[in-house]
Amino acid sequence: MTRLYHFALSPFCRKVRLVLAEKKIDVELVEERYWEPSTEFLRRNPAGKVPVLKIDGLMLSDSQAICEYVEETVPEPALMPKDAKSRAEVRRLCGWFDDKFHSEVTANLVYERVNKKIMRGGYPDGKAVKTGAQQIKFHLDYMAWLLDHRRWLAGDRMTLADFTAAAHLSCLDYISDVDWNRSEIVKDWYAKIKSRPAFRSILADQVPGFIQPPHYANLDF
Repeated sequence: MTRLYHFALSPFCRKVRLVLAEKKIDVELVEERYWEPSTEFLRRNPAGKVPVLKIDGLMLSDSQAICEYVEETVPEPALMPKDAKSRAEVRRLCGWFDDKFHSEVTANLVYERVNKKIMRGGYPDGKAVKTGAQQIKFHLDYMAWLLDHRRWLAGDRMTLADFTAAAHLSCLDYISDVDWNRSEIVKDWYAKIKSRPAFRSILADQVPGFIQPPHYANLDF
């Protein structure tokens, strides 16, 4: 049995879930309170972070490493281009969202508003929340620029870059922190990607203490 140790509002876990679902790989989801790491969990990943995927007799960690392993072992449907130049662009954008977007937006909004409460880490830092709310505008504008030149974020086909971006935005959308009116082209892109069967379990997530906004699981917003 393939098993994913995850946290529902982790964009890195959601990224892996989307890839597994797109590849039609059945997986058992195990909610992991990674901020209270047990000895058993630290044996799975000494870094004490999620996601961790048990698959093919292996214990894999790091969302990008997991996704590329799955891509190489289950090549269809393809989420990485065949040519090196296009693969480099996909990896660049995955890095953009998992690093820059995460540090400037996700950490300042989702982690402050949700994770702190769940982890009993105190009240949200108002300055951090304000920074995240400002920074997301830049990122949405950058996405709009990309999509104005391409059908999908990295090119003419949907790739891992789209799932990576959607994983982060879906976490923010769960707490109504995305202004979808800022860009019609980004809104249309997200509507397309969240309409995919792979997105169903993401849209069904329920985080205790935080209620989904009415539009969250609505495929037509």
